[in-house]
Amino acid sequence: MINKVKHSLWALLLVVVSSCQLDLLDNPNAVTTSNTDINYLLNQIELSYAGHFNQLSDPGMRLTRMLNQGAAIYDNAVSPGGFDGAWNTAYAGILTDVKTLIPLAEANELFVHVGIARTIRASVLANLVDAFGDVPYTEAIDPSNFNPKVDGGASLYTTALAELDQAIQNFAARARAGAPNDLFFGGNVDSWTRVANTLKLKMLLNRRLVDKAGALSGINALIAGNKLISTSAQNFAFKYGSNLTNPDTRHPRYAGQYSPTGGGDYQSNSYMGTLYSSKGFPDPRIRFYFYRQTVVNTSDVNALRCVNNQKPTHYSEADYYCLPTGVGYWGRDHLSNEGIPPDGLLRTAWGLYPAGGLFDNDAGRPVSLGAGAGGAGIHPIMMRSFVDFMLAEAALTLGTSGTPRALLQSAIEKSMADVRALALGTTESGKITAFEADKGMVWANEVNKYLTKVLADYDAATTDDQRMNIIGTEYWLALHGNGIEGYNLYRRTGKPANQQPALEPSPGGYARSYYYPTSFVTRNANAVQKPNVTQPVFWDNNPAGFVK
Repeated sequence: MINKVKHSLWALLLVVVSSCQLDLLDNPNAVTTSNTDINYLLNQIELSYAGHFNQLSDPGMRLTRMLNQGAAIYDNAVSPGGFDGAWNTAYAGILTDVKTLIPLAEANELFVHVGIARTIRASVLANLVDAFGDVPYTEAIDPSNFNPKVDGGASLYTTALAELDQAIQNFAARARAGAPNDLFFGGNVDSWTRVANTLKLKMLLNRRLVDKAGALSGINALIAGNKLISTSAQNFAFKYGSNLTNPDTRHPRYAGQYSPTGGGDYQSNSYMGTLYSSKGFPDPRIRFYFYRQTVVNTSDVNALRCVNNQKPTHYSEADYYCLPTGVGYWGRDHLSNEGIPPDGLLRTAWGLYPAGGLFDNDAGRPVSLGAGAGGAGIHPIMMRSFVDFMLAEAALTLGTSGTPRALLQSAIEKSMADVRALALGTTESGKITAFEADKGMVWANEVNKYLTKVLADYDAATTDDQRMNIIGTEYWLALHGNGIEGYNLYRRTGKPANQQPALEPSPGGYARSYYYPTSFVTRNANAVQKPNVTQPVFWDNNPAGFVK
């Protein structure tokens, strides 16, 4: 089971700081070595890391058609002003707090704390490089240097990989005390060791385009070491609760949509359409992923303008457009920036997985405050299914140990099992079992039908490019809620191929990285903004126009 964040731990964050003796002249919001409770600081790092994941996952989901991107051109989709919060969370929050924690924890031989902090720091560094390219690090987090220079992305990957190796050593060391208040695994060092190794796998796979030999040997060593995330208990997922206030522990996507007026994100028409009809039958996960507030397609142009429009001429016959199905999946097309009509209680909402919303049992009723699982969802940061998808890609493209087809099958099975396990562990479980009984649905049969179709398509593929497209498409469908890895996958492989085009026929070049935040380029004399968003990160050596 995915480790749960108990409400008591959230409450701890509000009160444990009271154990510190603060001078009345201290800024109570400033973390210093004289006023720091290490357990509180570790929890703060982990909470900030959840925010960091959400901030950088959002644009990745939108650029890869997992969510609607509400801009007409790519240049506006990743505008500099949209990343100030993510930048501040990383630098003023996580990296600063980790730098404070590590020497304090080392001095007290709290090596589990050190290992967790190092693992999170390495992950943040990798995510920053994957998002922006070259970023400050060696000169950053220095109160005497207001103009830190950027480090090359390749060197920062090397730094992050070394940091993960240090974290693994920390987890193996004899600590004076554990970290039972750790919000992810309660201080379980085996689970954290597997997370660190799995993050190494992710980075080596990203680097395979520029260092094939290093990626091949490194990934084979990880496979031989047999210390990757492999069970549901080891899933690296941040768990949310259902508390509304003091504190609000709900999943942020749930909090943004489940209200008396609805609203929130527009789902992606192409993502929903692919899940619903690309196999000839619905994906078993679709009722957990999405909740339809109406199960009948509208004909009201005031609610959905595109219902009277012809499919754009630059769309192919296979491209989903407007209402991608006949049963009420109501989202938006790629790079649609039209205004907001009164459809807050009509558009398809986030469902039970991963946002803790409603299970879709064809009720077709509007969302409401507290409905469904009340926001008790997860951030799927690195799941066991992701590991097998990455290993399938590595086996196919690098020749690492393992059989791509078997790894693909295992990945799908694990994704299906984890989605269902989360759902059945919520207050919606009774609704799920009642619906399935009424419809005569047997979950195992639905999964087997899906696997039979995917594996038959894989067996029929005649080229490795076709096989990679099947692996990449299935990984994309399992990544629901994780735009960081979806964005990496798309730039690394170009898969899924033939993604839904932008509504505008000329949206500009695809964003291969994000603009630097406004706060960075305006406050740092050494910062130079990118000329455009087609600048790839160091590991992306694919040709121009590789993705659209």
